[in-house]
Amino acid sequence: MKKLFEDIKKDIKFKSAGPGKKLTEDASSKPAAAPSSSSSRSKQSRYAPSEGAQRAGAAALARVEQNQRPKVHTSQDAIRNQVKRELEAEAVALAERENAVTAEGSKVKDPACLSVSGVYFTCPLTGATLTKSQREVHIKEAILMRFEEDDIEASVMMVHTFNKDREKVKAAVDIISKYVENICKNPSEEKYRKIKVSNKVFHEKIRPVEGCWEFLQALGFISVMLPVEGQEEEEEFLVLPEQSADAMELMKERRDRLQRGEPVRAQLDRQPKAFRPSPNAQRFELPPEFYNLTAEELKKEQQQRTELVEKNAMLRTKAMREKEEQRERRKYNYTLVRVRLPDGNLLQATFYAWDRLPALFEFVRESLVDGWQPFEIIAPGGQKLQESEEVTLVECNLVPAALLTFAWDAAVQADIAAAGGKSPTLLKPELLENIQTLS
Repeated sequence: MKKLFEDIKKDIKFKSAGPGKKLTEDASSKPAAAPSSSSSRSKQSRYAPSEGAQRAGAAALARVEQNQRPKVHTSQDAIRNQVKRELEAEAVALAERENAVTAEGSKVKDPACLSVSGVYFTCPLTGATLTKSQREVHIKEAILMRFEEDDIEASVMMVHTFNKDREKVKAAVDIISKYVENICKNPSEEKYRKIKVSNKVFHEKIRPVEGCWEFLQALGFISVMLPVEGQEEEEEFLVLPEQSADAMELMKERRDRLQRGEPVRAQLDRQPKAFRPSPNAQRFELPPEFYNLTAEELKKEQQQRTELVEKNAMLRTKAMREKEEQRERRKYNYTLVRVRLPDGNLLQATFYAWDRLPALFEFVRESLVDGWQPFEIIAPGGQKLQESEEVTLVECNLVPAALLTFAWDAAVQADIAAAGGKSPTLLKPELLENIQTLS
């Protein structure tokens, strides 16, 4: 397996996966040219086959061309090809995103004026901080590297992460689970330990789902060519050697891991920051990553806002207003939230637009020295947000940015003051150590 990843490194050069850096594909990752067949033609010219042999060879070649056997892939082939495919696709997507940002660059003349430099994520496997364009490829690379440590864990992650269609994943997992169940119930019967690769169910339900082949190999299945009754040519089978009782129990445990598997997803890095009191607290300049729009749609944003002001002067029904609000909310994937504290300092973080109020309250609580004390968060307009309500930030009109007000529970604070107790600071030291001034 180590040789495999040395080969991958020769084909593909990864640059640093930190924020603002790119992953690129070296030109050497292109498929090598097919080897020359000049030597074989030379041999054929010196030892020409008979006319009958030529006819037999032509007939055999025609049969092969009409019904070619699927290429036998090893797990190493799958891993190497997967890395290449993903990097190629990500390179195209990254170029498109960069073009979109460039097209909108005229809107933000100075990046230093942005309220936040961008949207970042954390890889749950490596802890690396990633940009939006880096996250998918980085996670897939991290999963593939797990094969060196635990091929079962890595293949389970592949199945649940590399495939977008959850219904196809479920169907494949159910079929593999049935394979294991049949083997465990009939350990001495060879037919249950053999899977014909060209079998319709396997070919259509298992093979297309990335990671399934690797999982079966991790269970102990090996690829072999075997004769098939009634056929001249051998066919590919996955065969599991006879297992001991302990190995059967291990197979069941691994099947359960496959059934419980979940996609590995990059976690949104909220990029928490503390700011000193500022008259610019309500001013937000957001980068393009916050918008769920194309570059052309972003250009029309200002014009649409101007038209919205004119529409507000017209009499509209409630249904019309709600429909328009829904269209407006769909423009954003993220929201930047600032919370003004009683001492005037500001706490800032990035959220998904569809995050719910409990997530907001939890973040604020974890940022406070005395987060155990009850508190309130007040939205613009004086509305008190309720931690117990499972409503999204979009539904609370807190996208794409909002300035909220923090307030301690008055009754509890009165009791603390009466007892002579008071916390000298609100935010935790790690936030105050890097406190900034809003420009």
